[in-house]
Amino acid sequence: MKRRKVLLFSSIFTTALSAATTAFGILVTNKLMYIKKKDDQFIYDREIKAQRFDEQWYNNCRKEEMLIDSPNGYQVKGVFLQPLNTKNTVIISHGITENKLNSMKYVRMYERLGFNTFVFDHRRHGESGGKTTSYGHYEKFDLQAVVNTVRSIIGDNAILGIHGESMGAATTLLYAGSIEDNADFYIADCAFSDFSKQVSHVIKKQTALRTKLPVHLANIFLRLRDGYSIWDISPKEAVANIESPVLFVHSLQDEFILPEMSDEMYEVKNGPKEIKRFEKGAHAQSFNENPVEYEQTVKDFLEQYVLNKVKEQSAAES
Repeated sequence: MKRRKVLLFSSIFTTALSAATTAFGILVTNKLMYIKKKDDQFIYDREIKAQRFDEQWYNNCRKEEMLIDSPNGYQVKGVFLQPLNTKNTVIISHGITENKLNSMKYVRMYERLGFNTFVFDHRRHGESGGKTTSYGHYEKFDLQAVVNTVRSIIGDNAILGIHGESMGAATTLLYAGSIEDNADFYIADCAFSDFSKQVSHVIKKQTALRTKLPVHLANIFLRLRDGYSIWDISPKEAVANIESPVLFVHSLQDEFILPEMSDEMYEVKNGPKEIKRFEKGAHAQSFNENPVEYEQTVKDFLEQYVLNKVKEQSAAES
């Protein structure tokens, strides 16, 4: 009788533990896969109020709205903005919970620097398709489709750059280092270096948990539910394969994605590279808090690693 009670208790305990583990795994992966996005109207109102989106300029600008087929089975919505008579173009990759409207602040900067721009919505954001957010894993294939489309329009001789912010920066580095290095330069603003470390950091910041168990559980359920591993998302590993110039940008006040993550990636990047650490600005606020210095940083980077190279090539060919 006593043995039966022990077995019954053990069975109940095991079942309860299994149910709790499953519930926790689903809860954590729901938060990751279906992270709450900012409302599109909120983003519009915020950017208008901050004077980072000039709607009159946008309405009058020569542009083409495009739907690009993703290899992941949906369409990516983008806008090719062409205020200048040039083929040189920068693709802008926005951060998590945002949309392409958040990229408009960089559009005007690049116009001043002599580039047209292509802004687009990541999967499950804005007007693009896709059911889940994968923090660069599936997004890097979307970016590849965008790059191929833009390159087919502007030609192989035009300068093409990619500027990413937060998750968009991580996606940019994953694309360039693990798929194809098909741009002339990259700017990675506040990218995480390793997704498993980032998830651990957020869990420690938002809860009292000090163990890696939640990350391992989340990984198991992500593999089952969305087909990838947390450890698959490592911009730091990808960066080592990038040959084109990379400018890393981070605010020292960033507590969401720690600035040392950009330091780590800068150290492993081979070849041409620069890093800029801004004193002011929370996460993804380097440009907003330091617009003049930010633009000068990008200008100096382009002159040193991109524009001078183009001038030298033209001189050699003439």
